[in-house]
Parts: sequence; structure tokens; C-alpha cells
Amino acid sequence: MDYPSDLSFLFTSPTKVVFGAGASADVGLELAALGCAKALIVTDGVLHKTEIVAKIVVSLGRACAGIFSDVPPDSGVHTVNAGAELGRARGADSIVSIGGGSVMDTAKGIAILLTEGGSLLDHQGFQLLTRRQTPHICIPTTAGTGSEVTYFAVIKDHERKRKLSFGDYHIIPDVAILDPNLTVGLPPALTAATGLDAFSHGYEALTSALREPISDALGLHAIRLIRRFLPIAVKSGTDIAARGQMLIAATLAGAAFSNSQVGLLHAIAHVVGARHGVHHGLANAIAMPHVIRYNNDVVADRHRLVAEAMGVDVHSVSDEAAGRKAAEAVSAFIAEVGLPSSFRETGVPEDDLEACAEMTLSDGAIVQNPKPVTDSADVLGVLKAAWSGKPA
Repeated sequence: MDYPSDLSFLFTSPTKVVFGAGASADVGLELAALGCAKALIVTDGVLHKTEIVAKIVVSLGRACAGIFSDVPPDSGVHTVNAGAELGRARGADSIVSIGGGSVMDTAKGIAILLTEGGSLLDHQGFQLLTRRQTPHICIPTTAGTGSEVTYFAVIKDHERKRKLSFGDYHIIPDVAILDPNLTVGLPPALTAATGLDAFSHGYEALTSALREPISDALGLHAIRLIRRFLPIAVKSGTDIAARGQMLIAATLAGAAFSNSQVGLLHAIAHVVGARHGVHHGLANAIAMPHVIRYNNDVVADRHRLVAEAMGVDVHSVSDEAAGRKAAEAVSAFIAEVGLPSSFRETGVPEDDLEACAEMTLSDGAIVQNPKPVTDSADVLGVLKAAWSGKPA
């Protein structure tokens, strides 16, 4: 991989990572190490009824200030505001989030409001905060978003059907506890979709306009791990080794894209998810082969790396051909783990693609795409291919 002679970059990943089967039992010790005494647990309604949350409550003991479990799969501004209100009422000085990306992103929003006050909409934007926010321990129960180590939170504005992005180094979680035992009950389809979400993070970190050597290494290894272990986790959900490697892959990819950013792929997934309720990981999976083809003329050498990480032999072909093979390999991988290959199969109406293309242009994720995207017609071409599931 070649880098310009005047390369300069900033890489930061301050989160303490604790990994191991059963590691979540030590959450009380980790909270004490942060100097905190009253943690608000943030989770969803399904997990609240399980032993997972019950055991965390036991570990926290008197340090449990309460449980906010009203987080939906596609969390919104009103949810964050309600969680912060409960946290203030209970005197919480910290947060323990237990769940997937929606839960962890909600907790990041709550962390902002417990420190800064006001409504979440008062703080939308990037790098606007001037101080460290409420201490936050993440315990992911899916292996996909990498939110446990990122400075991003994506929260939906349900009234306007838009996803809002919040990005600030001050909201990077303090501790991530990766316990593969907690992902064993994840259904195959959700295991696959969240795994492809992590894959998309590795891909876009590797090809972003802000790509750099450290995030390259993290993103590439994440792709290798996902290619090897996601099919195992999908087919044998109780395989702790595979589950653990997928958690590690998601965290690696999260740290990668938190530094190098994402691009057109995530911009499309944000819009399609907001307008039509398509799961974020599934939206990324469906659009990814077509975004690879769109970007291929400017980052074909990077796509060669993706193909190699997927185990494809591309040593005797051109970069352009290697990029095409990368797109084909990703499509085959998506089929292997049982996910649909088109937006048509998810219920996205064809007559809304033009509106989706227009909205994609205004999504902040698109800024660092390696190939500048300034015309909605280009986005529409990618969306039409993703809708049909066939190359343009």
C-alpha cells in the first residue's frame, strides 16, 4: 500500500477493551475503577427481561441507579431525552449500556444530556463539545456496529424521517466489555446483518478519503475475521469462539472507521433505513457490492486488498479486475450467510429511489467517499442496482 510522502493523520482509540467469556460479570469493578457510584443501565425491552441484565444489576449492586429499557431498534431523539430525564431523576453519574448499536448510541446521547442539559437536538453536529461527557461502559450484545469504541452516535428524527449524526471525541465510551456469552442468543439473520455492518465499516475505513495505515490494518483484519467466523456464527450460534472473534472484528472495524470515516455506502444505508425501516447492517450489505463497483475506478488497488482479505486469488489480474472480483466475492458472501441481495426484497418501493438519492447527497457520511459524489443521478444509479440486486 502506497501513501503520499506528506501523509499526516490523527488516530485515537482511548476505550479500554475487556474481552472474555463471562467478562461482563466484572462491570461493577470497571465502574468503580472509573470512580463512579451510580450507573443508569440503558437497554431495550427484550434484554431487560433476560438474565443478561439481571446479572449486570447484581454486579453493580448499590451502584445501579435504575434501568432505562425503552430503547427501540431505531432509537429516536425523544427516547434519548426520556432516558436523560430518568438518569437525572435517579442521580446517575455514569451509564452502562447493554445491547446493540441503537442502545449504545442512545446511551451516548444520554451521556451528553446528563452533562450538558437541554434537548439532544441542541447538540447535533461534530466536535462541538468542550469537555468529557458522562462516563460510559458499553456491553455489546451484537457484533456489528462497533459503537463501543467510536465517537459517533446516529439517532433518528422520526418526525422528519432522517437520521441525525453526532460525532465528538468526548463521547467515545470509556470501557467496552466484550463477552461472547451475551451474543449466543442472537438469531441467524441478525447475526448475519450485524456482521455485514462490521464488514462495511472495515471496507469504508479502508477506502475512505481519510484512510491511513493504522485504520487500514484494523479494517483489513476485521474483514479477514468476518470472512472466516461469520458463517460459523450464523450456522452454529452457540460457537463461543466464533462469537468472540466476531465481537473482536466489530470492535476492530469500529476503531478503524471512527478514525478514517465512512462514505457513500453508509450515506445510502442511513437514508434507506430512515425512510423505509431497513436494518442498518442489512442496508449496508445490500448496497455494498454496488458501491464497490461505483468506487472501483478510483480505489481499485484498495479493492484488491478487500479481495485478498476475502481469500480471492487476484495476483495475476489488474487492479480493476481485482475490484470486480471483490464485488463478486462480497455478493457471494452475503448469499452465503443468508441475507437478501436487493432492496426490492426488503420492501423498498422503486418509486422512492429518486427521493432516497436526493437525501443521500445531504448525508454527512458521503463527504469522505473516495470518489466525490455531487450528482444525485450517480447515487440513483447505485440505488437502482441495489434495488434490483444486479450490477448496473
